[in-house]
Amino acid sequence: MRTKMAQRRNRRSGVEDRWRKADGSPSAADGKGKRWRARYVDDLGREHAKGFSRKVDAQGWLDEVTAAQVTGSYVDPKRGAITFTAFYSQWSKRQVWVKGTMAAMDLAAKSVTFGDTPLIDLRPSHIEGWVKAMQDKKLQPSTIKTRFNNVRSVLRAAERDRLLARDPARNVKLPRVVKGEKSIRIPSPAEVGQLVTSSVEHHEVMRAFVAVAAFAGLRLGEVCGLRVSDVDFLRGEIHVERQSQRGEIRAPKYGSVRTVYVPTGLITELAEHVRKFCPGDDPDRWLWENAKGPWTADVVEPRFARLRERIGLEVTLHDLRHFYASGLIAAGCDVVTVQRAMGHKDATTTLNTYSHLWPRAEDRTRKASEQMFRESTADALRTDQEVNSPDLV
Repeated sequence: MRTKMAQRRNRRSGVEDRWRKADGSPSAADGKGKRWRARYVDDLGREHAKGFSRKVDAQGWLDEVTAAQVTGSYVDPKRGAITFTAFYSQWSKRQVWVKGTMAAMDLAAKSVTFGDTPLIDLRPSHIEGWVKAMQDKKLQPSTIKTRFNNVRSVLRAAERDRLLARDPARNVKLPRVVKGEKSIRIPSPAEVGQLVTSSVEHHEVMRAFVAVAAFAGLRLGEVCGLRVSDVDFLRGEIHVERQSQRGEIRAPKYGSVRTVYVPTGLITELAEHVRKFCPGDDPDRWLWENAKGPWTADVVEPRFARLRERIGLEVTLHDLRHFYASGLIAAGCDVVTVQRAMGHKDATTTLNTYSHLWPRAEDRTRKASEQMFRESTADALRTDQEVNSPDLV
C-alpha cells in the first residue's frame, strides 16, 4: 500500500472578505471578527494569515511580506520567535571552537540585556541599550568592542539562517578605543635587564623564559609551547608553531606560524637552559614543563608576579612583547617586518598598536634638515679656513 505524500503548496498570497461571499451575499461569518483576512504561503509551503478591520491595512501588510520574500529578507514569524539566548544555545553547540574562544563567546552571550527577546523583534535600540549598560559598568572600550563583535557573529549567523531580516548591530556606535602611546607600557632596557638577571637569584628556570619574551617577542602561550626542536641553535632561529593554552596545544593566535630571528645572546641563554632543565635526548621535549605537561599561564604568571614584586617593577609579560616591537622599530624595521616578527594578523594591527613609535613626518624633516645643516656648515668652515690660512711653502 502506497503512502500518500502531503502535497507542497506553491507560494501565493491574497486578501479575502470574510463577511461576503463571491456573489456579494452575506457569509456565515458576517459581522463576526475582523472582516478582512490576508493570507500567504511561504517558500516552505506553510500558510500564514492575519485579520484586519480595513482592506487597505490587510493589503499593506501583505505587500510588505511579498516584498520581503522577493528581496530575501523574509523571516518566518514562527521561526523568528526563538529568543537570542535559545538560538545561541543551539548554534554554539555546532561551532568548532577551542576552549578559549568558547569561554569568550559564552561570556559575551550571557552579558546581553536582550537574551529573552525574540530574534524577529530585535532592533538597533536593543543593541545600543546593551552597549550603554556595559559602559555604565565601567568596562573598558576594548572589552566592550570584543564582546560586541562576539555577539554580532551570533546575529549574523541568525541572519544567514533567515531568523533575522537584517543585522540589528549594523552601524551601532561603540565607545572609542584609545590607541597608541597611552595604551601600552614599554619597559626600559634597564628594567628588562633586571628581570633577566634577578630571575637567577629568584627562580633560575624563569631566566630563559623572560629572555624569549623580551628578545623574541613571543606571546606567553607561544613561549610555553616551545619544544627543544623549535630552536635552531646554529642558525639563530626560533620556529613558532604552537601555543599552550588552558591544557590545550593549538596553533598560534591568528595561525601566525613563523620564524623569529634571534640574537646570539638569546641562543646562548636557551642552550644553557636546555643543559640545566631539559634532561634527555628527545628533540621534541618541552622547554618548560611540569608533571601535567607544558607550562600554561596559570603556572607562569604567579612565578613572574613573584619575580616582579621581588625587584619592585610594574611590568607584565606582555610588556616585554612591546619592548621587543619597540626595539625593532627603533632599529628601522618597516611595518611588514614588525608584523611578521610579532605574528600579528595584519599590518593594520601593528600600526594600530605601535604607529606612534615610528618616526613622524616632522621627525624625518628635522633629521634631514639637521644633516643638511651639518654638511653645509662643515663646508663653509673648511672654505673659511682655506681663505684665512697662510700659504704653505
